[in-house]
Amino acid sequence: MRNTDAALNGRTPAARLRMAAAALCAAVALPLLVLAPAHADEWRDKQYWLADYGITEAWKTSKGAGVKVAVIDTGVDATHPDLAGAVSGGVDVSGAGDPDGTKGLGSTPEHGTLVATLLAGRGHEAPEDKKKDGEKKDGDKDEEKKDSDADRPDGIIGVAPEAEILAVSAWIGGTNPGGIPIDTQIPNAVRWAVDSGAKVINMSLGSTSTAWPESWDDAFLYAEQNDVVIVAAAGNRGVGMVQVGAPATIPGVLTVAGLNRDGEASYDSSSEGISIGVAAPSEDLIGGLPEGTSRYAGWEGTSGAAPLVAGVAALIRSAHPELSAADVVNRIVSTARDAGAPGTDTIYGYGILDANAAVNADVASVTTNPLGTIEEWIRVHRRVAEAPGAADIPAPTVPDLPEPTVPAAAEPAVESDNLPATVVLGFGALLVLVLAAGTIHVTRVRKRDTAKASAESPETGQLDEAGIR
Repeated sequence: MRNTDAALNGRTPAARLRMAAAALCAAVALPLLVLAPAHADEWRDKQYWLADYGITEAWKTSKGAGVKVAVIDTGVDATHPDLAGAVSGGVDVSGAGDPDGTKGLGSTPEHGTLVATLLAGRGHEAPEDKKKDGEKKDGDKDEEKKDSDADRPDGIIGVAPEAEILAVSAWIGGTNPGGIPIDTQIPNAVRWAVDSGAKVINMSLGSTSTAWPESWDDAFLYAEQNDVVIVAAAGNRGVGMVQVGAPATIPGVLTVAGLNRDGEASYDSSSEGISIGVAAPSEDLIGGLPEGTSRYAGWEGTSGAAPLVAGVAALIRSAHPELSAADVVNRIVSTARDAGAPGTDTIYGYGILDANAAVNADVASVTTNPLGTIEEWIRVHRRVAEAPGAADIPAPTVPDLPEPTVPAAAEPAVESDNLPATVVLGFGALLVLVLAAGTIHVTRVRKRDTAKASAESPETGQLDEAGIR
């Protein structure tokens, strides 16, 4: 059993204070850095999760071909070289973006592209002057493996590099200039994704409430009834989300907690809750940024962990198209490697992601989602609205989930009473969402003189020698 307490409390109070001070009720701030030029294949080499979590082994069976995955986020840049050919459709539900969902929105316009590249990035070819002698050039007759991973060795390769992305842009946090509230955007996004053929939906976002507005019920029920897997980020303590919030609390949604580089529960880049299904890497991650051919970022947070799991769901749906969404979720959680307290717990859920086992293990079929169903929750918790005198009875606001099997982790220690607090709201009129990204360290490939100038800026954040935290 892993040392859970050590994993969660490894950060000093001062470090946690600095992270908490950056908490926002609307979105996560992005400290930018500009470094000296680096060749893109250096980023490919940093994708430790591909081998460590069984993804490269799973690729021997499936790479996600034929599966559409909707990324409900701040917009996905389809022109990024690592996403060439990956984005097959999109929409904007905010009223403020491009109709095809490819314009970055809000204070974190990079977020959706970071998520999409981790999920379904395809990498890109090395420049001609970087190719080795004897490597095939354009025009060679023998092109039967032209589109193989070996021919695209640079940049980010996602967990499901042959899956298709549906880009759904939403205005998450803050005042939406499009005028559409978030409690309308989210259900519209989910319904559009289902109607557009998505078999998996990724939601790297979260709220500061465990409850969700009733306006979401029908959309998530619609996804459930149409056999769609929904994956959501658990949130991050580092930005004030000390417990899992909606949509990750909705029954049936596969909620993803975060792990550090050593495969232990992350303190700042994860959260805790009884709805957590599985844990995946959320530290020392990298992803692609919009508007350039050689721009990448190191980042931390369950916003990155969620698309790793959504990618595995796409691998399963491609390899086993006959399986239901409940079976896909069951494969992921039942093959997870147990961690923390024996059995399920509020930190690791069912355990640590094992992509190869999830795709290839012999797993019995199930008749219902092990994480519950929104249909049953609605029947139990919304039925009061139809009962006599219901107007005088307050409806419950917390999902009916099982009690946690281990005590709750201690909340982050604080050294000041002046920290900005995250607002916890019900959903009478407003829902506050936050991107679950955590800390994002952006690396732009620029000239060395620009790098030097940026290094002197106090707003750049901190990097280690490798370029990411």
